[in-house]
Amino acid sequence: MAATETEGVALELERLRRSVDVGFATTRGDLALLLQRADQTDKTLDDHESRLDALERARWPLPSLAAATSCAALALTLWQSLGR
Repeated sequence: MAATETEGVALELERLRRSVDVGFATTRGDLALLLQRADQTDKTLDDHESRLDALERARWPLPSLAAATSCAALALTLWQSLGR
């Protein structure tokens, strides 16, 4: 009876070991997938940041343009009021 019990315990331990190995393999796969997605997200974020930097460099200087327009409007108003 002791030999049968020992074999049963050994068999259950082997099944438990196999289950743990499968669980670890699944966890490693999930972690690898998450790492790959994080790398892709980092690349996408870097791409968006570089595009945003390019847009910021190429944007119109709106405050300067508004100041120039208001000065031109003031000059035109003065010229019209002095001309009459």
